[in-house]
Amino acid sequence: MEIELKYAINSKEIAQQIWDDEELKAIEEPQTRETVFMKATYFDTDDFDLCKNDMAYRVRSDGDRLVASLKWGGKNEGALHTREEINIPVTNNHPNPVTFEESDIGKDLIQIISGKPLRPIMEMQIERRRFRLDTKDTIMEVSIDGGKIATEMGSAPICEVEVELFSGEQEPLLEIGQLLKEKYGVVSEKRSKFYRGLVLLGQR
Repeated sequence: MEIELKYAINSKEIAQQIWDDEELKAIEEPQTRETVFMKATYFDTDDFDLCKNDMAYRVRSDGDRLVASLKWGGKNEGALHTREEINIPVTNNHPNPVTFEESDIGKDLIQIISGKPLRPIMEMQIERRRFRLDTKDTIMEVSIDGGKIATEMGSAPICEVEVELFSGEQEPLLEIGQLLKEKYGVVSEKRSKFYRGLVLLGQR
């Protein structure tokens, strides 16, 4: 399960201040700070069958890796987002439902699309600056994202910070979120990047 906080950032200057924050650096896991350029492509049928069943099929380049992801059952409470997901390394960016066939949700995917071809419905181009935090009880990753969501119906900018729980309890995650709100005025982002892309496509 993916558990993370999402916040909108008002400016690139605020994003830089978060990147340079000394309180975060004090609990940063050494040698985890990096900048990666990512391209994520989301796929669905012409009838948006996956969207209608609360599923998202994504292939994303993360540095020199390609990873196919299937996400489903998402919900949020303010900035806190939770969603089930499966991630599998792949060798190309073409969608192949068979990738997930060994899981129950993969079998559901194959049944839902019923042999219909999958096509790209949106693309995200992201510069991600990230580092990990280690509180001894909890490991998290802070990601500062800039870029855009592109669809055939228009595009939208990305300027946000995410804090994802890797292991441990949620309480330290929420404390980091509170720190970001109090120091930098970040705003709870109730909508995922994927959801915002669906709004552009008229599917939400």
